[in-house]
Formats: sequence, C-alpha cells, structure tokens
Amino acid sequence: MRSAGEWLSAYGESHRNPTNERLHWICVPVIVWCLVGLLWTIPVPAPLEAHASTVNFASLAIIAALIYYARLSVPLALGCVPLLIAMLWSVEVLARHLPVPLWAVCDALFVLAWIGQFVGHAIEGKRPSFLQDVQFLLIGPLWLLAQLYRRLDLQF
Repeated sequence: MRSAGEWLSAYGESHRNPTNERLHWICVPVIVWCLVGLLWTIPVPAPLEAHASTVNFASLAIIAALIYYARLSVPLALGCVPLLIAMLWSVEVLARHLPVPLWAVCDALFVLAWIGQFVGHAIEGKRPSFLQDVQFLLIGPLWLLAQLYRRLDLQF
C-alpha cells in the first residue's frame, strides 16, 4: 500500500494549475457532500429504521473512509472527522427542510461539480488522477486537507 505522501504527491501531479486547484477547492467538497447526501437517502433495512438518523449508508461509508484514511495518516483522518460530521449534520437538516427531495439536489450539484472538475483538468491539460487508479477518488479530499495542514504548518 502506498503511503499518504506517495498518494498525495501522485495526486498533486495533475493539480498544479492554480485555476484547476481553485476549482478542486470548490468541487471536491461539493462532490463529497453530494455522495453523503445520496447515501443518506438510501433506505435502511427495517431493523435499523429507528436509528436511521445515525446508522445509515452515509454514516457507514464515512466510517469506512475514515478507516482508509487512518491507515494512510491518523492526523489527516482526525482532521476529516469534524468535516464529515458537519456534512452528515447538514444533510440531515436539509433532508428534513428542503422543499424538493434531497437526492434531486445532490444529483444536480454532483453533476455540476464534476463538470467543474473536468473543466479544471481541461485547463490543467492533464487527465483526472482517478482515471489511473480509482483510489484517487478518496485521495482528493485528503489532498485538500493536506494542503491546509501545510499552510498551518501541521504534520501529517
């Protein structure tokens, strides 16, 4: 298994253009939020219905992602926790208050964010990393957090 540094370095190779980088700062969190929202909308099995606000496919996927991240870097995984909790909370609140189904909002934002990603890569002149290895889909959010850690002079 590659180290966090190796993954982040490889991901960074196709994210050097400032416009592409800015688009990723917008689009990657939106994509993650949309995935959390879409997973939230999947009905849970009957025995878990009473706990659906805490035990659902979104929370299970977040736990799996955090385990993967912790294997790469505990400090980065810990940095993801409050962000992912905030995403879960916002999805739960919006699911109750939106005048349209949450999945419809997530679908629309997901498509727009991916268009933004591909525009960024067209500007960069390099293909998205996930076309080489699907694991890069999990590395994108970590790459942004690692950049923030570097700016704050935190170790990961």
